[in-house]
Amino acid sequence: MAPAMASLKSSLLLPSSPLSDFSGAALSMSTQNRRRSWQPRGARMQVAAAADSKNILVMGGTRFIGVFMSRLLVKEGHQVTLFTRGKAPVTQQLPGESDAEYAEFSSKVLHLKGDRQDFDFVKTNLSAKGFDVVYDINGREATEVAPILEALPNLEQFIYCSSAGVYLKSDLLPHFETDAVDPKSRHKGKLETESLLEKSGVNWTSIRPVYIYGPLNYNPVEEWFFHRLKAGRPIPIPGAGNQITQLGHVKDLATAFIKVLGNPAASKQVYNISGTKYVTFDGLARACAKAGGFPEPEIIHYNPKDFDFGKKKAFPFRDQHFFASVEKASKELGFTPEYDLVDGLTDSYSLDFGRGTFRKEADFTTDDMILGKKLVSV
Repeated sequence: MAPAMASLKSSLLLPSSPLSDFSGAALSMSTQNRRRSWQPRGARMQVAAAADSKNILVMGGTRFIGVFMSRLLVKEGHQVTLFTRGKAPVTQQLPGESDAEYAEFSSKVLHLKGDRQDFDFVKTNLSAKGFDVVYDINGREATEVAPILEALPNLEQFIYCSSAGVYLKSDLLPHFETDAVDPKSRHKGKLETESLLEKSGVNWTSIRPVYIYGPLNYNPVEEWFFHRLKAGRPIPIPGAGNQITQLGHVKDLATAFIKVLGNPAASKQVYNISGTKYVTFDGLARACAKAGGFPEPEIIHYNPKDFDFGKKKAFPFRDQHFFASVEKASKELGFTPEYDLVDGLTDSYSLDFGRGTFRKEADFTTDDMILGKKLVSV
C-alpha cells in the first residue's frame, strides 16, 4: 500500500463497517456519472409509504440544505413553498443538474416573500395558506418559531434543523441524543426552540447535524482545505492533528429530512445526522487532497495559544474531539448515508470548487502568521 493511502486510511475511524476503496481516478469518474441526476436510495418508496401529497412550507431553502431538500420534496409530488426575504433568486440551477430537471423543479416550487421577524406578516400569511408541514431550515430562536405555530394550529408536523453543537462538551463520545446539552452554547436558541416545540403539543421532529459539507456549502469547511491545496500551500492544523471530528454530506442530510416526513417513528424525536465515519484533522486534509486530485499535502502543526489572530478564524473546526452517533437514525429511520467521506468530498469538489466556484475568497493571513513563526523557530 502506498504511504499516502496508508496515512489516509489510518486517519479515518469507522465504528462498524470496513473502509471504502479510495481509488482517486475511478472514484471521481463514478461520482460524476452517478450524481448527474441525484436522488437518494429509497427516497421515493419511503415518502410514498409515509405520506400523501402535502402542502409544505420551507423556511429558507435557497442556499444550501434547503436547495437539495426542496428538490426531493417536489420530486415526491408535494406542493412546496419557500419562505424567504427575496434577496436571493428563489431557484438556481444546480451544478450537474440538466435543463429539464431544473425547469421541472422551478415550474412547481412556489415562493412567499417576507421577513420571518415580521411576526404579524408571518401569522397572517401562513394562516391564510394553511400549510400541512413546516420545514424550518434557518430558524435560530424560539421567538421566530412561536408565530408559525400560532398561525398553523392544525399543523401535521414541524421539522426543525437544529445542531449537534448543542451538546455539552464531554470526555465521553460519541454524543447521543440523550446526552446533556449546553444551555450556554452559541446554539442555545436552537435548544430553546426544541423546548418550545416539546411544550407546544405539535407533532415535531428535530435534526441535529454535525459538520455539513457538499456543493454550495456557505461555511468554509472543505473549501478552506481546497483553497490551500489549489494554491500549493501547507495546511496549518492546530495541535497534533489527531483531533477526531465528523462530517455529513448535505445530500444525505436532505434524505434524512425526507425520511422523517409523516413517519410515526419520528414523532417528537431528536436525531443526530452525519456520516458514519469519524476522521482526524490530518486525515481530513489528506481526504480533501485525494478528492481534488492534489498531491499529498504538507501539514504544519501549531499551538493556537502562541498566536493572537484577532477576529480572524485560523481553522474551520472547533479544536476538540467532536462527533455524534447516528445509530438512532439508522435503527428508527433506516438512515444510511450514501456518501463515504472521500466520495462525498469528491462530489463537492467536482460540482463546486473544481468548477471555480466558491463562497469565500482565499485568505491566508493567519496561515502566514503561523508559517512565519515556524520559519523563525527553525
